[in-house]
Amino acid sequence: MTETVLEARDVVRHFPIGGGVLRGPAAHVRAVDGVSLELREGETLGIVGESGCGKSTMARILAGLDRPTSGEVRVLGRPISGLRGRAMRRVRRDVQMVFQDPYTSLDPRMSVGDTVREPFLVHPDLAPRGERDRRARELLEIVGLNPDHAGRYPHEFSGGQRQRIGIARALALRPRILVCDEPTSALDVSVQAQIVNLLDRLKEEFRLAYVFISHDLGLVQHVADRVSVMYLGRVIESGTQDDVYDRAAHPYTQALLSAAPRPDPGLRGEREEIVLEGEPPSPAAPPSGCHFHTRCWKADARCAVEPPEFRRHEGARPGGTHLVSCHRA
Repeated sequence: MTETVLEARDVVRHFPIGGGVLRGPAAHVRAVDGVSLELREGETLGIVGESGCGKSTMARILAGLDRPTSGEVRVLGRPISGLRGRAMRRVRRDVQMVFQDPYTSLDPRMSVGDTVREPFLVHPDLAPRGERDRRARELLEIVGLNPDHAGRYPHEFSGGQRQRIGIARALALRPRILVCDEPTSALDVSVQAQIVNLLDRLKEEFRLAYVFISHDLGLVQHVADRVSVMYLGRVIESGTQDDVYDRAAHPYTQALLSAAPRPDPGLRGEREEIVLEGEPPSPAAPPSGCHFHTRCWKADARCAVEPPEFRRHEGARPGGTHLVSCHRA
């Protein structure tokens, strides 16, 4: 078994809404509602789901940029939820984040060279002052940019180039883990492929493990070793790429896969199209029982009152870890 480098156990993140200073919040948005994940060395874990399902909130918690309401996150076996100051900075050497929007994740007032050098100001022991310019130029070259452009500013680069700058900045501290939050969604399709290929190469070169978050099931199928599907703040199915894509057990996963584009015209009729009724419920007032029962064509009376256990799927391969949260699967 390979080493577990990142682990989340029963992570909850609720955000207060409404109310007042004296009365307290009127309600809470349950952005993440009891999520457990595990990332192993050299692995890519894909997290997929609709907008608003809690993917990005979970990404920030895994990267140490937000604190859970309850639950625990461990990086290389160390719990990080209560860390502050120097101890948290040490953890951030091991976990870095690539953000969704390359247009807003870079400071427009800083040159590209200064952006890539900035992590060395926070962690000065990793690069002597006289080595920082050279290291920044090397990182720009590694991600496919001209190091002679280190003096330019973000507005002088395209979206794909800006995302490469963000990746170079994330690599500066030689992390073990990259949390990639929709890293290609703001880019043109042709540029998306370039960034995915770059991430594939860097994974081998730097021996990285990835958490790769996306709403694009086709993209996740290409990059991920294991996949977790989220709905309304919870993981409702997880397993290897083959488990989730070839033997999807949860009705929500089946609906997502049926709606995914099939580039090969000969394959487009192979899956039955499933159209979900209605909009996702509000995370401030999730349905009772199974959160998905209000949109599920398989739901019965039990689904409306009894939350399903997240358990090993009965059709899982011997020794497999295909898990599903559904009474009818």
